[in-house]
Amino acid sequence: MEKAKDFNNSKYYENRELSWIKFNNRVLNEARDKSIPLLERLKFVSITSSNLDEFFMVRVASLKDMVHAGYKKRDIAGMTAEEQLKAINADTRALVELQYSTYNRSLLPLLNNRGIYIVDAYEDLTTEQAEFADAYFEENVYPVLTPMAVDASRPFPLIRNKTLNIVALISKKKDSGLFKNAEKGKEKSAKKEKASYEFATVQVPSVLQRLIPIPSKKEGEQSFLLLEQIIERNLPKLFLNYDIICAYPYRIMRNADLSIDEDEASDLLKEIQKQLKMRQWGEVIRLEVEDKIDKRLLDFLKEEFHIATDADIYQINGPIDLTFLMKMYGLEGCDDLRYEKYTPQRVPEIVPGENIFEKIKQGDILLHHPYQTFDPVVDFIRQAAKDPDVLAIKQTLYRVSGNSPIIASLAQAAENGKQVTVLVELKARFDEENNIVWAKMLEKAGCHVIYGLVGLKTHSKIALVVRREEDGIRRYVHLGTGNYNDSTAKLYTDCGMFTCSEPIGEDATAVFNMLSGYSEPLSWNRLVVAPIWLRNKFLRLIRRETKNARAGKQAKITAKMNSLCDQEIIAALYEASSAGVQIDLVVRGICCLKVGIPGVSENIRVRSIVGNFLEHSRIFYFYNDGLEEVYMGSADWMPRNLDRRVEIIFPVEDKKLKKSVMHILEVELADNTKAHVLTAEGVYEKIDKRGKVLVNSQEQFCEEAVAAVPKNSDVCKDRVFIPAEPV
Repeated sequence: MEKAKDFNNSKYYENRELSWIKFNNRVLNEARDKSIPLLERLKFVSITSSNLDEFFMVRVASLKDMVHAGYKKRDIAGMTAEEQLKAINADTRALVELQYSTYNRSLLPLLNNRGIYIVDAYEDLTTEQAEFADAYFEENVYPVLTPMAVDASRPFPLIRNKTLNIVALISKKKDSGLFKNAEKGKEKSAKKEKASYEFATVQVPSVLQRLIPIPSKKEGEQSFLLLEQIIERNLPKLFLNYDIICAYPYRIMRNADLSIDEDEASDLLKEIQKQLKMRQWGEVIRLEVEDKIDKRLLDFLKEEFHIATDADIYQINGPIDLTFLMKMYGLEGCDDLRYEKYTPQRVPEIVPGENIFEKIKQGDILLHHPYQTFDPVVDFIRQAAKDPDVLAIKQTLYRVSGNSPIIASLAQAAENGKQVTVLVELKARFDEENNIVWAKMLEKAGCHVIYGLVGLKTHSKIALVVRREEDGIRRYVHLGTGNYNDSTAKLYTDCGMFTCSEPIGEDATAVFNMLSGYSEPLSWNRLVVAPIWLRNKFLRLIRRETKNARAGKQAKITAKMNSLCDQEIIAALYEASSAGVQIDLVVRGICCLKVGIPGVSENIRVRSIVGNFLEHSRIFYFYNDGLEEVYMGSADWMPRNLDRRVEIIFPVEDKKLKKSVMHILEVELADNTKAHVLTAEGVYEKIDKRGKVLVNSQEQFCEEAVAAVPKNSDVCKDRVFIPAEPV
């Protein structure tokens, strides 16, 4: 009798952090793809930099906390926190090296070929350019700077997280000769040598743009100088009594993972505000310096930032922090270096300006962003705020835009006398400050604001409008896979659904009662809610396919998500695969599942799509012996989504809508242009396109959205894609 397999064996799992680095490598691969327009490639280099910053501030910081605490428990791949940090260090160094190799050897020459120059050193400036840079410094930069010398009376200042700074080795003019003699090899005591120079630092102001246009050598060219280079060039004007021996830029990354004891916090809002201030002064977990930095300066920085190991120091061959490349995306006169702007199309069922509630009453409506405009979601709340028949609006908000029209409509609704309940998740990482501002504003407008639940993040995407109609009270609901953010809705691929289904309306009411009053319903009609019910639901659906396969029936699972790292879910997928269930997974980012393991995952295929838009929707399909079931929602297959967050998964039951959602999965599984396929060796490879009809799922969805709108219809105007860093 064959021995039962242990599907929880650590050798069957990939470490989550190393899998994330592979994802960022896939993003970087877009910057290396010669078929992609040049400015789009610059955008992807910028994204890899911002991604890596967040990875260090949260994931690496968390592992360092574990090491400091003596935490020895191994992860699902069998690695301790210390082992993970060692592996992460090797992989991130390889990533950064490839990133700068791509920038220096490929992208800069291509920019130069187009007459676009980022001047590498101020020695390369023409006289006119140098005069311009000096004048720019005097007029715009000098008044903002605060140069800080370091000595006994002036200790090293507190350097803020992620800020770009310049450290300088300076010598008093009267002592400069002593230093020069030392350089020529004259002997003197270490004490005297140290006295011959001092250290200073100055912050590169983040309030000023970093990429400075300067006069070009030829007409038709565009030239730029980085702000830190202008400051370096003019350091003598900041330290008048000193000679500048050398100066180099540097940047630090601090532990930004908030640790909040919610049970002890009497006021969560005040506690988070306090923690946000502390985030700026957390432990330094990464120091970035130029690769040619003077050893004395490097030793000085290591000492001041208490850096014990060189593993935390990254010596960079190029400009530190490449996120400035995102600013180059909008260069004028370079339309051929970008993708043609795509205008999100209107949803065919909804005519702008018409009563949205009447449309929803006619049947459920599917939304597919950014191919279709986000306007109906904004109009849903806007119309509800003004409609005299609307009695109440309830909504969850996780991440919203800087000037959110939804927030404005909710405030207006409260001012119009409607019952408005808004759950603003204060613990949305790196959006805490923004959400605190919105929460206070909504409270002032008269909204009932909930700050989330103790110990849980509310990540679900749901809006409920209660309306009085001739035949009684009717509930209208919007459910989605993405945030109520009109800005990111232009960049992220997400799905949503409008419905006035009575069972879903009852469930929506129960959700908000649970959030506001800890009132858990005895049962749910249609919605599946985490953290209590969702994990078991997914396991039942997977095991049903396993049971059908063992009974000789056709069995199939297709799932699309951002990340897959839950051990219990993966073990259930392994068991299903070993029973013969055919499993196709579209996982954008982290995937701890391994494919191609004999007898374990031979029937599982994993692909990741990295394209012009950020794949963000979560869709789950189960064959169910021919009675196909489709679900969408806010949850990935991660422990945090299943156990530590309020999430909602909802069924798509309308036949037409279900067919449309299944079509989304089919097209993404057919993508052979932007998809990377996971191999049994743990490597993501692009598909061999030779002899095949090219399928780019994102382009196809754009074309389908255009074709779906009647020709005599006005498309949604003023909705164009503007690149932004991912959330």
